[in-house]
Amino acid sequence: MLQQSPLYAYLPAKDVSRARRFYEQTLGFKPTRETDGGVVYEFAEHTACFLYPTPNAGTSQASQAFWEVKDIEREVAELKVRGVQFEHYDMPGAKTDSDIVTAGGAKAAWFKDSEGNIMAIIQSLGGL
Repeated sequence: MLQQSPLYAYLPAKDVSRARRFYEQTLGFKPTRETDGGVVYEFAEHTACFLYPTPNAGTSQASQAFWEVKDIEREVAELKVRGVQFEHYDMPGAKTDSDIVTAGGAKAAWFKDSEGNIMAIIQSLGGL
């Protein structure tokens, strides 16, 4: 039953004002609404995330969310112009092309937001 319902991401922020500057000024997101001390951002295909205050932001060592894109090289280039710095991880069997890794049928790039959360950009090479 859950698979028939929309899924939304939570993005933790120690400092919501700082995080909003990152998401809105650096990434160019437009807030949909403010609620419970946080902010909602909506994306394609009726997806969204909720940026919310918590002292636990940045504690996960895994990606918090990812965007599925059609042209990862273009997206990475555009984000670098906006000042985003990409993370580099050693992954067995992965081919690294600058900031983009190719492995498991996809290309991927990772960056951290202002709160230390790991975010990913993914381009499927066959279909996710």
